[in-house]
Amino acid sequence: MRLGLALGYWGRGPGSGHLALAQEAERLGYASVWTAEAWGSDAFTPLTWIAAHTSRIRLGTAVAQMAARSPTTTAMHALTLDHLCGGRFLLGLGLSGPQVVEGWYGRPFPRSPLTATREYVDVVRQVLRREAPVTLDGRFHPLPYAGDDGTGLGRPLKPITHPLRADLPVLLGAEGPKNVAQTTRIADGWLPLYWSPTRPDAYGTALTALPDGFLVAPLVRAQVCDDVTEGLAPVKAMLGFYIGGMGHASRNFHADLMARMGYADEARRIQELFRAGRREEAVAAVPDAFADEISLVGPRERIAERLEPWRTGPVTDLLVLTSDPRTLRVLADLVA
Repeated sequence: MRLGLALGYWGRGPGSGHLALAQEAERLGYASVWTAEAWGSDAFTPLTWIAAHTSRIRLGTAVAQMAARSPTTTAMHALTLDHLCGGRFLLGLGLSGPQVVEGWYGRPFPRSPLTATREYVDVVRQVLRREAPVTLDGRFHPLPYAGDDGTGLGRPLKPITHPLRADLPVLLGAEGPKNVAQTTRIADGWLPLYWSPTRPDAYGTALTALPDGFLVAPLVRAQVCDDVTEGLAPVKAMLGFYIGGMGHASRNFHADLMARMGYADEARRIQELFRAGRREEAVAAVPDAFADEISLVGPRERIAERLEPWRTGPVTDLLVLTSDPRTLRVLADLVA
């Protein structure tokens, strides 16, 4: 099991310690560093900055939002950054949800998310292979565009720049069982947002026969500390926001996943409290047990013991979400 550093996305401003953390992770032998985006900082620009100040560590997006860019634009970002970093880039993509896609990007959320994802990856793969001009008779990403409001003058193109790697890895963030199953068929890896090593059945049966070389790279918040309750506080804050606020009452993929993991009543209560404006109560309603099973928190000895189930499952890369250099060092020592 390899280690990665997950930096997430910026809050109110740039993460002042992100570059130093990435450099420390590279020094410690971490295999990868990952950035993200929501509706603030983008995923590619910070990763380019990190690429310029490192030499070995792989660089991934976990995740770049599909609605933010056409698939050809995303492929251009990928091939450009892959050249600049010498073939260290991994492209992690995610569909996001209706609230972000329609509220921030001003686009309709696809009524068939599986089809939209499949078409998007198809176009990205075509660009990176550069075998022929890119074409797709697609429902969501047709190329060339042939809609009634177009000119009809579009023609198939292939990238002017030759990609460094035709097989640049593409990973997908997926939560529903059908989406996870498709991910194992069309992508090179999967980026679970919440992963419990004791509940792999929450994602369906797709993980029982993974393709050779397929990456399973969950994000896990980690913190070496004496007080487990204190260490779980940021995990619960994150869960309260995602379960309660990152979605609608009728369509929240994060809440659905929490329910499949055995916490349906708790997920509904978190949503109710968050929608009522009682955010602190929503965070407090997150069960410690749920926060604990998807994170690695506590003294070194406790983390060492809890690491074992992560090692024995399908996880190939553990993406550690922390801003604490000591935690990075402890995990590097434990996983070595």
